[in-house]
Amino acid sequence: MWWVGGAWIVAVLCGVLGIVLFVNGVAGGVSDLAPTKTFASGENVTVAVDPADKPAVYLSSDTPVKYSCQIAGGSGQAKLAKTSGSQTVTVNGVVWEQILVVNAPAKGDYQLTCSNEESAAVKYGVGKPLSSAAGGVVGGVVALLAIPGAGILLAIIATIVVLVRRSSARKRLAAAG
Repeated sequence: MWWVGGAWIVAVLCGVLGIVLFVNGVAGGVSDLAPTKTFASGENVTVAVDPADKPAVYLSSDTPVKYSCQIAGGSGQAKLAKTSGSQTVTVNGVVWEQILVVNAPAKGDYQLTCSNEESAAVKYGVGKPLSSAAGGVVGGVVALLAIPGAGILLAIIATIVVLVRRSSARKRLAAAG
């Protein structure tokens, strides 16, 4: 009988664990998007590119700017492609807009330069594309549903087993008495 109460305590703990993993999955997925390498307009930076990571170029500015970026080096001819629509992410109070994706044929170090015509304060950065956050969010949602669901299922099964056993014991006592 004590294990029914324990099963429900486990269910509550599974619920808390599911919520914690959901929050960490979503927060981690978004914070991983922040550009890992930032640079100023006109600065030439070396970026380690792995095509499997599908790197993206981001821009942060308080005003709209016209920019141009070039990429060279590496073990093949990399290209920069514009992203469709406006995709932004805010990390630590900085709003980053994904402007380009890097299409590199092979892993390697590439030289990237971005510049703008305006004299506005602009930062550029290279990081993961916004679509990569989906994994963290999906994982968090699965944790939010699966872990508490398993805990509740366990508690329900334990409760049913105890109720069936009690009922059987009462019937045996009534038949014996």
